[in-house]
Amino acid sequence: MKLSRIGQSLGESVTLKLNATAAAMLKAGEPVIHLGGGEPKSKAPLSVIADVNEILQTREVRYSPAAGLPEMRDAVIKYTKEYYNIDIERKNTCVSSGAKQSLSAALQALVDPGDEVVFPAPYWVSYPDIVNICGGKSVAVHAEDGGLYPTFEDMKSAINGKTKVVILNSPNNPSGVVYSEEFIKSMVEFCEKSDIFLIMDDIYHRLIFDNYERVSCYKFTTKKINESNIIVINGVSKQYAMTGFRIGWAVANPAIIEAISNIQAHLTSGPNVLMQKAAIGAINGPQEGVTELAHQLELNRNVLVEEINKIPNVKLSMPRGTFYSFVDFSAYEKDSVKLALDILEKVKVVTVPGVSFGMDGYLRISYCNSEKDIREGIQRIKKALEE
Repeated sequence: MKLSRIGQSLGESVTLKLNATAAAMLKAGEPVIHLGGGEPKSKAPLSVIADVNEILQTREVRYSPAAGLPEMRDAVIKYTKEYYNIDIERKNTCVSSGAKQSLSAALQALVDPGDEVVFPAPYWVSYPDIVNICGGKSVAVHAEDGGLYPTFEDMKSAINGKTKVVILNSPNNPSGVVYSEEFIKSMVEFCEKSDIFLIMDDIYHRLIFDNYERVSCYKFTTKKINESNIIVINGVSKQYAMTGFRIGWAVANPAIIEAISNIQAHLTSGPNVLMQKAAIGAINGPQEGVTELAHQLELNRNVLVEEINKIPNVKLSMPRGTFYSFVDFSAYEKDSVKLALDILEKVKVVTVPGVSFGMDGYLRISYCNSEKDIREGIQRIKKALEE
């Protein structure tokens, strides 16, 4: 049996595999603490339930248009106006089965075999594999100073005539880094001038701490939305604690949206109608839950930093957003897979190896859990390192 190039080259998602491992250990009664996941512990907004129940009561749950329900696209229009201060129309929106599908379809619409896609390291684990599926080449840009924040000059030096797309994810998964206004401004202007598509992966853009200001990429563009080279990816999973609802969206010029829509139509048809109704309820309903989630995550972040600082010879750049920290354990072990497995076996704490995000010697540690679990989890890790 001979599989395709893609079938042979893609591996299992590291994060999903760790989630499954942790679930199996918990089911077996082992005292596992999961500091590897990316799911908020808060509950989905109550406003989503009424909207889902309304359509369920009709018992008529039908196909959705490939680009999403008109009312869901209208919710994206409202969201974009509120958080990006830009007016768009339905033709600028496409709703998908999660932000990951939006990103995948966008790259499929833009990337030909041999094209290069550039993004800063550390990066979200799926970027290279999605680019690979499209036949493109991933170019991960590492900071010249060895840190977690490549500069504009670092990025510029990696871009050449083969570069088709740049991806920016701020706040960043796995590091929690929030890119500066000057950095985003420079990238927007450079990509526009160089005729390069810029994908803004904004899935965490409302989960920012320390009074940092949210920076809209549209603030720096000279092009109107219908001519823009910018594609913004977002969704309800993280900010509304709706990871299982699987609704995301893309905002872009109509030509890109039409291509994304056509790709979706042939791969999955339209996204789930019930889940779109839920997403509409979240976007149009009360927003206090997002503020409360960000506040709780900031408190959890502070607890994690306090405990990490008790471990000698580790380095941590302060996360300014998301649910994640990216901790440098290279003084103890440069092989992050080995380190993560040792910690799991010795002290039953789940972390994610940094090599999956393009930087070995690091572990991604989440602070989604309770304060108690965060403190105990880091204390266990400290014990494992001492042993």
